[in-house]
Amino acid sequence: MVTDVLLITLLSAIGAAGAGLLGVAVLRALRNRSVAVSLAVVAAVTVAAMLAGTLLVSWAMFLSDHDLWVVTTVCFMAAVVSLAVALLLGRSVVKGSRELAEATRALGDDGSFSPPTAAPTAELAELSRQLAATSAKLAASRERERTLEASRRELVAWISHDLRTPLAGLQAMTEALEDGMVADPRVYHTRIRTEVGRMSAMVSDLFELSRIQAGVLTLSPARMSVYDLVGDAISGVDALAREHGVRLVGDGVEPVPVEVDGREMSRVLANLLVNAIRRTPADGTVAVAARRTADRVVLSVTDGCGGIPPEDLPRVFDTGWRGTDARTPPAGAGLGLAIVRGIVEAHQGRAAVSNVPGGCRFEVHLPAAF
Repeated sequence: MVTDVLLITLLSAIGAAGAGLLGVAVLRALRNRSVAVSLAVVAAVTVAAMLAGTLLVSWAMFLSDHDLWVVTTVCFMAAVVSLAVALLLGRSVVKGSRELAEATRALGDDGSFSPPTAAPTAELAELSRQLAATSAKLAASRERERTLEASRRELVAWISHDLRTPLAGLQAMTEALEDGMVADPRVYHTRIRTEVGRMSAMVSDLFELSRIQAGVLTLSPARMSVYDLVGDAISGVDALAREHGVRLVGDGVEPVPVEVDGREMSRVLANLLVNAIRRTPADGTVAVAARRTADRVVLSVTDGCGGIPPEDLPRVFDTGWRGTDARTPPAGAGLGLAIVRGIVEAHQGRAAVSNVPGGCRFEVHLPAAF
């Protein structure tokens, strides 16, 4: 009995192995064909392996012709059903693959991806989800690229405009000095120094912004009090505020600690305060406040500019943007607020703006120091 079992097992294994090797050879020959053909070959190999093992066992066991015919008929019917199921499944997979291929081709052509309604397999469904996620990321990336390109064009236009006027003035004044047409050269010397200072400040802003966008801004954070930081910033713009008749108020500043680069953060506050002072009418007020939330320190500068159009609020911190009524000084190029956002984000914070009654409020959110 044991010998018969071993013999049956050996013959079945030989028959199945032969059919399997033949199937592997066929699959290699058809590896570039449709998946439906591959599924049909797999089904045929399964039935052939069973039939080969059965025939070998029947030959060894000397079964009757009737019994052999019965076994062969059963295997044949199993083969027919298996091939039919394999072809149906293959057609479904091929259809889903073609739909996914068409959707992917559209992704390459116009950047849009519409996933098929139903994928025949879990793998194709997962691939469809991944392609949809990739399409969304690419769309967001293209939108950011369009926004950056528009900002670059706007920036170049503003800088060209802002440089053309002072350069023309400098050329006219130098020619007048060379021709001796000026009664008091000291007046022109003073104007030339002022224009050179304005252009130097613009170049400095451009350099700072290039460092921020290139990711090479080096910070030297140190623990300090927000009270001292705001006090120094207010002192630095006090003369400008008096010149414009604007009151500076810093009563709402809490002495909370932060860990920031003092020089860079002073530049942030200076840019915000200068913008606020220049856009606030005479006899108006610019208020500076600082408070601590759970894990953040929020610095705010509130002015009396009358507010920013709601459709312009999302673009306030864009490079080169100055809006219909520019919030940057006349000699600026729309860089001040872009620099503010860049420095704040380098400190792992964020900058925000919102309208308030009579003006707007710029906020700087920084991680709190513990």
